[in-house]
Amino acid sequence: MPGARLTVEQRRTIERCYRIGLDQGQIASIVGVHKSTISRELARSFSAPGSRSPRRRTARATGQGYLRVYDAERAQRRAAIKARRPKPRRLDHAPLREQVWELLRADWSPEQIAGALPDLFPTDRRMRVSHETIYQSLFVQTKGELKRELTAHLRSRRTRRKAQTGGAKRITLGITDDIRISARPAEADDRAVPGHWEGDLLLGGTGKGAVITLVERSSRFVLLAPLPGRHTAEIARMSLAQMIATLPVELRKSITWDRGSEMAQHARFKVDTGIQIYFCDPQSPWQRGTNENTNGLLRQYWPKGADLRELTQTECDDVALRLNTRPRKTLEWQTPGQVLNPRLVATAV
Repeated sequence: MPGARLTVEQRRTIERCYRIGLDQGQIASIVGVHKSTISRELARSFSAPGSRSPRRRTARATGQGYLRVYDAERAQRRAAIKARRPKPRRLDHAPLREQVWELLRADWSPEQIAGALPDLFPTDRRMRVSHETIYQSLFVQTKGELKRELTAHLRSRRTRRKAQTGGAKRITLGITDDIRISARPAEADDRAVPGHWEGDLLLGGTGKGAVITLVERSSRFVLLAPLPGRHTAEIARMSLAQMIATLPVELRKSITWDRGSEMAQHARFKVDTGIQIYFCDPQSPWQRGTNENTNGLLRQYWPKGADLRELTQTECDDVALRLNTRPRKTLEWQTPGQVLNPRLVATAV
């Protein structure tokens, strides 16, 4: 019947047929199952520790069959173990569970945790877990205060996804062809050289302040600064110039911004800092995708409608540090800080 498990007698038949060198289609005909069932059964058997060498076969005429042995009794024992219910939970392993909880409290996402564990514990295979298992653990296994504490560290604090809608972009004047994004240096486009940034304002509630966000394109390194009051063009220019002043010269190449009115003094900003600001095309947020993604991460700390009027630079630095020391999937699970440092050294040499 479809979906039925192989019996021990069927496995013994597979073993005998395999030993004499029959191919998978022939074995399937004799056992009475589809050949894909035989393929999966052999693959499971040969994925056991010590069985990772390529499968080879001698000439059938010699009567020696396959060089690698399929063991029906061992396969039956493994199948019986896998069929046991209920299955043990992955996070029942206390060291793994405590490590996952610790990283969640540091605001790592489940996917970041799952991706970093093999690097953190390269020799301990018990310290492995998928991000889906972490989510299931949070929403099914944890309860009470622990569940509230841990889920509060998730980006969205929701148990399921919500459709996102975009808002209309603001328009500013004075954008000529030489400062459109199409004129941006090629090295900024391919992320090969550090020092090219994307910027935007992360707005709080209406009249409740904002945060200037700068993200370095090659490393995703983040700089943040508060705008607790009005964010006029003059205030934005002065705050952005102060942020740039903290950077080494090698990291002061260009900034890409949207068409918000806060950048109306971009020409004066270039005179003051020597850094060119390039502007995206209208209604094209994907042209600043790195910054858009980072602003989404920042909403974990400052949700839409948040009151940012009392926000300090120390608080911004703390949030930036959290993002810059978390592994990122797009960086092959390195942190932005780890990626930026060697590139900066290479540039300075």
